[in-house]
Amino acid sequence: MAASISGLASGMDTATIIDQLMQLEAAPQNRLKSRVSSEKLVLSSLQALNKTTATLATKAEALAKDTAWTPLTSSSSAAGVGVSTTSSASPRNLTVTVTSVAKTHQLGYADAAGLSDVVTGASTLVRLDRFDGSPVEVETGDGTLQGLVTAINDPANDTGLSATVVKVADGQYRLLVESKATGTASDFDLTAQDGSPLLGGATVRAGSDASIDLGAGISASSSTNTFSEVVPGVTITLGAQATVGTVSSVSVSRDVAGMTAKVKDLVDSLNAVVAEIGVKTAGGATGSAGPLAGDGGARQLRSQLLDTIRTDGGVSLASYGIQVNRDGRLDFDESAFKAAYAADPTGTAEMFTTAADGFAARVAEVAKGASDSTDGTLSAAITGRQSGIDRMEDSIDEWDRRLTLRRTALERQFVALETALSQMSSQSNWLAGQLASLPSSSS
Repeated sequence: MAASISGLASGMDTATIIDQLMQLEAAPQNRLKSRVSSEKLVLSSLQALNKTTATLATKAEALAKDTAWTPLTSSSSAAGVGVSTTSSASPRNLTVTVTSVAKTHQLGYADAAGLSDVVTGASTLVRLDRFDGSPVEVETGDGTLQGLVTAINDPANDTGLSATVVKVADGQYRLLVESKATGTASDFDLTAQDGSPLLGGATVRAGSDASIDLGAGISASSSTNTFSEVVPGVTITLGAQATVGTVSSVSVSRDVAGMTAKVKDLVDSLNAVVAEIGVKTAGGATGSAGPLAGDGGARQLRSQLLDTIRTDGGVSLASYGIQVNRDGRLDFDESAFKAAYAADPTGTAEMFTTAADGFAARVAEVAKGASDSTDGTLSAAITGRQSGIDRMEDSIDEWDRRLTLRRTALERQFVALETALSQMSSQSNWLAGQLASLPSSSS
C-alpha cells in the first residue's frame, strides 16, 4: 500500500519514512530478540554441561559401588582348557590335568540297507531303552531306514537322540545313532519292538563323564565338559582341543589393568567437565567472554568437583595416583595407582567406594546434585532459562501483532495526508485558474 501512495502529492518518499518509523517502533522488540539469542546460547551451554556432568555422575556412581572393585582376570596355559569367573571368585592358581573328556553314547549298526528298505522287522515300532528311565516305543511310520531316522530326529518324539545315515556304497547306508547329551547317564539301546537287534546289531561307544585332577588326590567329574564352580566362582570348560593328559596352569588374579582404566576414565571425565566450565565461564579479559561468564552456579560446580579430592581422614589421594595440578585439573599417575591397588586391594577400594565415603562417591554426589533431572542445580537453571525464553518469545509474538497494527495505522495516516495534499493542490490550481480568468484593469 505504501508504494502506491509514496509521494503522489507531497513528493516525499513516504514508504521509506514509514520503514524508518517502524525501525524506531521495533527497537524494543529487536532488543528482546537479541536477548533471546543470548539466552539461548546460555541455555545450550547449560544443556551441554548438564549432559557431560550426568555422564560423570553415572561413571562415578558405578565406581563407588563395592561390586566394581571385585573384577578378576583369568587365564589358562592350555588352549583346550577354558576358565571363567564370577564375582564370588578370589585370586588363586590351579593346575588342572584332564583325566577324561565327556562323550556321547553312540550305536553304529553293522548291516547296510537302502533308505526305502524295511529295517524294523514285523512291526513299524522300535524300542528305545534308556538306563535312566522306562522303555519307550517309537513309531517309524513305514518301518524303513529313512522312516526310522525321521522318527528318531522328530522333536515330537523327544528321543534325546540324533540319527544319521552314512553312505558305504551306492544305495547302501549304515545307521549311526548318538545321544544328544554327554556322560554315562546318556546310555541307551535301540532295538526292534520285540527286543531283537536292528540291522545286525550295533557296535557301542559308551557315553562317559569328564574328569579333571586338581592335585593332591582331588578330582572333579561332570557329565558335560563344563565344571561349574569347581572352586568358588571359577568354572573350567574342556574344549575340542582337550585330550586325556592335557595339563593346564589356570590363574585367577585381580584385574589391575581393568581397574586402572576405570579410575582413569573417571578422572578424565571429571577433567572434561572442569575444562568445559573453564571455557564457558571465561571472563573475556583476553578474548571473547564465555556464554556462562556470569554464571556463579557453574563456577561453584567446578570448585565442588575439585574439592572431592580432599578426604576427611587426612589420607592423600596422591598415594593412589590422583592429585590437583597447577592448571586446576586432576593428574592421574597410573603406575602409582597400580602399585597401591596391588599392595592393598581392599584399602584402595575403600578410598573410592560409597561405604567409606570415598573419592568416587563424593564425585557422584556432586555431579548428581548438579545434573539430577528432578532437583539438580543445572537442571533447575535450564528449566528457569527455558521458561524465561518462552516468555520473551511470547512477547516477541505480541510485538509482531502490535507492529503490524502500527504499520497499518501509519500507512493510513500517510494516505490521508497525501489525499489532503492532493485536494489542496486541486483547489489551489482552481483558484489560480479563476484568478487568471478575471479581466485585467485598464490603465
